[in-house]
Amino acid sequence: MIGALFPLVRPVLHGLDAETAHNLTLRALSVMPPRRPAPDDPRLTVDCLGRRFPNPVGLAAGFDKGAEVPDAMLGLGFGFVEVGGVVPKAQPGNPAPRVFRLAADRAVINRFGLNSEGLSVVARRLEARRGRTGIVGVNIGANKDSADRLADYVACTRALAPLVAFITVNVSSPNTPGLRDLQGEAFLDELLARAVEARDGACPATAILLKIAPDIDLASLDAICATALRRGVQALVVSNTTVARPESLVEARLAQETGGLSGRPLFGPATRLLAETYRRVERRVPLIGVGGIDSAEAAWTKIRAGASLLQLYSALVYAGPALVGEIKAGLVERMKAEGLTGLSSVVGRDAADLARSA
Repeated sequence: MIGALFPLVRPVLHGLDAETAHNLTLRALSVMPPRRPAPDDPRLTVDCLGRRFPNPVGLAAGFDKGAEVPDAMLGLGFGFVEVGGVVPKAQPGNPAPRVFRLAADRAVINRFGLNSEGLSVVARRLEARRGRTGIVGVNIGANKDSADRLADYVACTRALAPLVAFITVNVSSPNTPGLRDLQGEAFLDELLARAVEARDGACPATAILLKIAPDIDLASLDAICATALRRGVQALVVSNTTVARPESLVEARLAQETGGLSGRPLFGPATRLLAETYRRVERRVPLIGVGGIDSAEAAWTKIRAGASLLQLYSALVYAGPALVGEIKAGLVERMKAEGLTGLSSVVGRDAADLARSA
């Protein structure tokens, strides 16, 4: 029903500035009656992170920063939902306007700056849904003005580990000054060691994930993968938004806005990085493919590049929630065409080629 209505309400939403439209969407979702999605085709089931995911299509962090509507999004058919980013103290983020639609490019630029209601508010909401079905994780970061960013990650991990299936350590947002510096090998090693230690003390069953930026060279990727494996990270999320501005962008004026670019233009570089990451970790840890997924074909390519699970967000701005069902149906059709009973045999099978060509 919601998917069918989106073409009617999209002109209204796109007539508003992007952040206002997003806030209205969250408000509408928050008052929706609970909805149970139709059962997924068994071929879409993914066993990963010690969980059984009903399908591989997840909601990326950034849509539901405050954990206001995770169950509503699960009701739309997502196989899992990642809320956040969350930081210990409430912070407003950067001044508005701070999010821009590049409609001709099917892209978005944001410079929210990890705006967050803070750890206590998000923890309270997640505590309230304890015991409900559905796989929910949380993305964590550090306060902009923090004197000890490593301590921020530890505080978030300790408080949220008992409340979620996984915690994504985000060191790759381009909108918090200095945050990407934590991807450096020495910083990252200590950060992951302390996050894993905090998780072990709070709830060992919760998985620790690491989200990386697309704007890194292969030497940096080598170091990140080695560090993540050494410290027991259970999955890598590839990738965050990019600060690059491809020459192919049509919306030249909006492309000059600072912030992270997401959506269709991110698909190529993020998929190449995903494939390169798979070549380094193979099946020692699973990968979550993010960046530019806006069709079943794009989702299939991410899986071929090495993704066991997928996440999307920006494409919803243009296609609406019906996209989730379309992607799942398309994946089933591809499996039928190839005589497959599941996706596991597809994961990474073309990584070498996609690393060169994506």
